[in-house]
Amino acid sequence: MKVIIAGAGGLVGRATAGHFTTQGGNVMALDHAGLDISSEKNVNAVLDRERPDAVINCAAWTDVDACELDYQRAVRANALGPELLALGCRRVGALLITMSTDYVFDGEKNGFYTQRDQPNPLSKYAMSKLAGEQRAQQAWARTIVVRSGYIFGAGGTNFLSTFLARTQGGEPVKVVNDSFGTPTYAPHLAARLYELARMDLPGLYHVVNSGEGASFEDFARAAFAITGLNSELESINMAALKRAAPRPKNSRLKCLLSEALGLRPMPYWKDAVKAFVAGETTPLATQLSEAR
Repeated sequence: MKVIIAGAGGLVGRATAGHFTTQGGNVMALDHAGLDISSEKNVNAVLDRERPDAVINCAAWTDVDACELDYQRAVRANALGPELLALGCRRVGALLITMSTDYVFDGEKNGFYTQRDQPNPLSKYAMSKLAGEQRAQQAWARTIVVRSGYIFGAGGTNFLSTFLARTQGGEPVKVVNDSFGTPTYAPHLAARLYELARMDLPGLYHVVNSGEGASFEDFARAAFAITGLNSELESINMAALKRAAPRPKNSRLKCLLSEALGLRPMPYWKDAVKAFVAGETTPLATQLSEAR
């Protein structure tokens, strides 16, 4: 399978490129300089030249607060980009998998959000990502949309890696106690993207590590327990941060399709944190097969 990975310079893109490569695929991992998904000319040139079997779109503008201040840039990256990739994939006959976010929901529901729940984005970032889902699916029927959230892993800017770096430096850290999601380890997400590419069943999937979910405070304290770090944590509510963009208070996800399609549950999120902290080298396929 010949695969192009867009956004390969980011956390999910790097993990995805690494996993697809370990599976023996013909992988072209392109960062923004190699493939600007908001440029129709660039998208068409790359896809016409390479004629891939699949395109995995991990490219996005994920600065939630900055999106609130520059919605047009958010639309170009998060809505127009997936649409252009979908149109290009339709022309060359390739599968498209495009990443979306748990933030498409408003957080008013108790429990987990599934594919049956109606999105109601609160922020400009979330609006642009939902538009990207819709525009890609409308442009090309052979599109898989993957929603995920609270993504963490090595080599990227994300809550857990930033939190651990700051605590190792002895800095006191503020952690939000009233915002809940489902933590997702980038290498486990990448392994599931590979499975979905092989299955080639268009639709909407929620891909997160298993378990009850967590607040950012729960997430941080679990990492503390695993690492043995001892630093000062200040528990605060979301409103205290006074951020530009609103966030859902609950964006926990569950997938209705995965079990029905025979996909194993993702590993438990606390085990994923352990793997991240330990620099786990166990093959990802083994981790998935041993998931609880």
